[in-house]
Amino acid sequence: MLGAADTIYFHEWRARLPVLGKQASAELRLHAARDFVYAILFVSLPWICWCGWWAAVLVLLLAAEVVMTMWDFVVEDWVRKPLGGVYPAERVMHAAIGIVYGAMLVLMLPSVGVWWHQPTGLARSDVQVSLDLRWLFLAMALGVLASGVRDLCASFDARGSAWPWKRE
Repeated sequence: MLGAADTIYFHEWRARLPVLGKQASAELRLHAARDFVYAILFVSLPWICWCGWWAAVLVLLLAAEVVMTMWDFVVEDWVRKPLGGVYPAERVMHAAIGIVYGAMLVLMLPSVGVWWHQPTGLARSDVQVSLDLRWLFLAMALGVLASGVRDLCASFDARGSAWPWKRE
């Protein structure tokens, strides 16, 4: 939810990154790559267990997301310089997201450890998660996937990818 608020308010409303197109292509492509990782996580974690070697794939996805996030902090400074820099409140939002993400990773470690010792495969999760929450995560997966596709298209200045903003 914090990531969605960051994207909608800071990336879309304030910075209007899709309008910048190729000027912001490095940041937009990083956002797209991270969005695709989040889509995989949101669509899978409430429903399945990543067992055996799949646990290693999950850890690699999570590690890749962390590396992309750190690189994004650097790239945002380059891209946003003409806009006056990254907004101070956006930096605070990023810190809050980082804290919550770190807590999530720590809470996931015991499950990933258990999955690592199971036979390799993607198994149906027997964790008690409400159906409403599972469907919310599916909706979040679709939303972040759409955002990623849009950012990727905007990074190439694809027609219509800046909507609803107009290029000047």
